[in-house]
Formats: sequence, C-alpha cells, structure tokens
Amino acid sequence: MIKLHPKRDILSSFVSDELPVSLSVIVSSHVELCPCCQSEIQVLTEQAANACFAQADTFSSQNVLSYSSEHEINVADIALDELDMAMFNSITDELPGSREEVLSDAFEAEFIDVCDVSIPMPRALRTLEMKPFQGLGKLSRSRVLLEDGALRTSLLHIETGGSVPTHTHKGFEVTLLLQGSFEDEMGTYHAGDFIWLDGNHTHQPVTKTGCVCLTVSNDAIHFTKGMSQLLNPIGQFIY
Repeated sequence: MIKLHPKRDILSSFVSDELPVSLSVIVSSHVELCPCCQSEIQVLTEQAANACFAQADTFSSQNVLSYSSEHEINVADIALDELDMAMFNSITDELPGSREEVLSDAFEAEFIDVCDVSIPMPRALRTLEMKPFQGLGKLSRSRVLLEDGALRTSLLHIETGGSVPTHTHKGFEVTLLLQGSFEDEMGTYHAGDFIWLDGNHTHQPVTKTGCVCLTVSNDAIHFTKGMSQLLNPIGQFIY
C-alpha cells in the first residue's frame, strides 16, 4: 500500500504545468501508480477548468452588458450561443466506459531491464533517453537525459542486501520507489511511495529485497560517516 504522496500544492502545480520537467516526470510516474493521487488530480483538474470557465463567463457577461447598453440584443444570437454550449458540453462529456477502464488502457505497461530486474516503465519515462547503468558495489545508476537546469534525474538500482552510506542532502532529493522496498531510520518504503528529503534529514537506506528508484535532486548528497566522507569533495560530480 502506498503511504507517501506528493503534497497537495505539488499536485496543484503539476496540474497547472508549473513544475520543472524533472519534477513533472517523477510526479506523473507516482500518479500512474497511485489511485489516490489519480482521484486528487481529477478533482484539481476539474477545479482548474471550472475556474477558467468562470473567468471566461465573467468576461463574456461584461462584454454583453457593455454591448447591450449601446446596441439592441438579437435573441437569435443568444439562442445560437446556447446551442454552441450544448454542443460543447456533449463533446466534453466522459467517454463511454468506467474511469478505471480508461486508466487501465492509458497505463498499459511497457518494461525496462534494470540490471537483472525487469520493471514496468512509467509512461512519463518512455520517450526519454537514458545513459547505460554504471555500478559501484551493489549500487547502479542510469542518468535520465533531461536538460533541466540544476535538477538531475536518475534510475537507481540497489541489489539485495545493498545500502547507500549514511548521508544528508545539500539541496532536496525526491525518490519514487518503483520496485522492491527499502528502509531507513524513518521507516519502510514500498513501490509507489513518494519521498521528499532535504538537509533536515540524515539516513542510511538499506534494502533486504533489492529495489529500483526514480530520483530527482538539485544538489549533491553529503556523506556523514566512515570512508564515504572522502567522496564529499567530488559530490557535485556524482549526485
């Protein structure tokens, strides 16, 4: 069961197309997995559409009042407007079939091989180019090739029994768990969980089963224990 979701303001910004591309990709990938956020997106989309129509209606009413004060209103013109609205409403009604059926068709799975694991490819990633996986120990990473300023998007694979050394974050890091599970000092995470961390968090992710994550970060991680701290001077090149 998915426990962690994007905050409502993030979903609202996603609906309004106000997020950077990298964040839009990871939010879209979460929504694809999460019925709860699918419903929330539908509500936010309807609210945004209603706000647009209300603004358009207000503008139209102001124009009619301004026009009618100087001209005689033709009843035939009003009837035509009502007919146009009826046609508009008919073509914007939901398509036949349940919403669940539509979602099922839209999210038909394609698979990607991540090291020795085959996982469903989120639809938002299917047209994006990725570098080959490069590994160190039980960690492997593939960079998603997106030009998005300081933001970096990656697929991360951790083998069974693997871990990431204890670290914090200079900026923020968003992790969407696509397959498997992992745990840290704050809890246990499963496929679909959307985890947003920053410099207020220090943790050591460990996986007993192996996992695949989609990550977006805007700055280097900062290792806080052991020999891994030697990597901090070059952290900006490996995040």
